[in-house]
Amino acid sequence: MKFATKVIHAGIEPDPSTGAIMTPIFQTSTYVQAAPGDHKGYEYARTQNPTRTVLEKNLAALENGTDAICFSSGLAAQDAVIKLFRSGDEVLSVNDLYGGSYRQMVRVWGQWGLKSRYVDMYDAANVEKEIGPDTRLIWIETPTNPMLNIVDIQAVCAIARKRGILTCVDNTFASPYLQNPLDLGADIVLHSATKYIGGHSDVVHGCLIVKDADLAQRLRFLQNASGAVPGPQDCFLILRGIKTLHLRVQRACENASTIAQHLMAHPKVAKVYWPGFAAHPNHEIAKRQMRMFGAMVSFDLKDNSLENATKVLSGTHLFSLAESLGGVESLIGHPASMTHASIPREERLKVGLTDSLIRLSVGVEDVSDLIADLDAALDLV
Repeated sequence: MKFATKVIHAGIEPDPSTGAIMTPIFQTSTYVQAAPGDHKGYEYARTQNPTRTVLEKNLAALENGTDAICFSSGLAAQDAVIKLFRSGDEVLSVNDLYGGSYRQMVRVWGQWGLKSRYVDMYDAANVEKEIGPDTRLIWIETPTNPMLNIVDIQAVCAIARKRGILTCVDNTFASPYLQNPLDLGADIVLHSATKYIGGHSDVVHGCLIVKDADLAQRLRFLQNASGAVPGPQDCFLILRGIKTLHLRVQRACENASTIAQHLMAHPKVAKVYWPGFAAHPNHEIAKRQMRMFGAMVSFDLKDNSLENATKVLSGTHLFSLAESLGGVESLIGHPASMTHASIPREERLKVGLTDSLIRLSVGVEDVSDLIADLDAALDLV
């Protein structure tokens, strides 16, 4: 089954009781049993919900996995992955990652003895050198947030597998339409489904997808035991969003390509970060492991003062100044004060995340209108 067919049909059947083509919202907290243990596969809604079951089957198919486990947010999904480990274990993470991921590893799990280190993974050989005796998980984000760096998933996962180390790939920026890490050797794929998978900026959701049955069972235990599960309305909205995932992401990627090239030629822009440029350090790897280059673009101004960046950030009308990404509408953001404010400034600067860096989540509007909007804002500088 091809991807465009999977988003509509994989794991989804008309409701057997009514024939409804859309999966119903099973808004219930519990299920009646004929006798103790005699039920129809559902006991309590934290543990199972029919709307969630359909979504999990669909998500597993999109990432070519065997099981998906849904959570109330992307960070709740990350929390479950970290709970697979214990005090003294180490997570080796890419050094340019979402601020919330860093905050959870350092400020939440760090106080319970989890160790985490943040290293340059853009050359896979460096990963092997950085693995320590306590490394139990390698955390990959690619493309990275917000510098749009590319990690060679296949190469890093091969190194980890050789050493008996689990790998988790945060695939949020790419979406399953552009990249499938399980096919490249990853053990776990994570999505903040709030972003491209949901696609309409109206729901917060997260998921993990795996191929290994034992790993799935361990994660499902944590899903139930910790209780950070999505409600049926949230699952319904994600299912609704998935149906147009391929159409939305393709259009957004096409728009982002045009905008990245326009910004590169703009006299007031110093540098544009986008893996579709031939000059991008890992452009060839991106070509190999992604179907398109994504719809996220970051850039710095030539006069890269915070004052001028603020003029641009506040000067757009179609690009809304807001956190998050991956919706149909275009967003503009300031990582240093928004998505990555929890990362110490000296750590941000090490990876090139300046106080003036601007991040775009390019939507599906007419690209000529988006370019005109950016040009008008840049004229304020």
